[in-house]
Amino acid sequence: MEAAMSVTQVKIALSGGPAELALTTRSVDAAALEDTLKIRHGSGYEHFVHGGEFQAVDGSDLAVFRWSHRTKIAE
Repeated sequence: MEAAMSVTQVKIALSGGPAELALTTRSVDAAALEDTLKIRHGSGYEHFVHGGEFQAVDGSDLAVFRWSHRTKIAE
């Protein structure tokens, strides 16, 4: 029998990019803090990166991902 792997989820805040994306509560795997977060939005993807910043909100620390750029979906 295999043991289930525990994945630590981290709550995040998005900064910059389309305003409607910032309104959604999100969590990512802790390992994703080192990666670019790519979120599909409209006809493309919004890219966010974590630069090590955390923000205290309602007693929780949120990892802040800042918008870096947008790419279009290939047709």
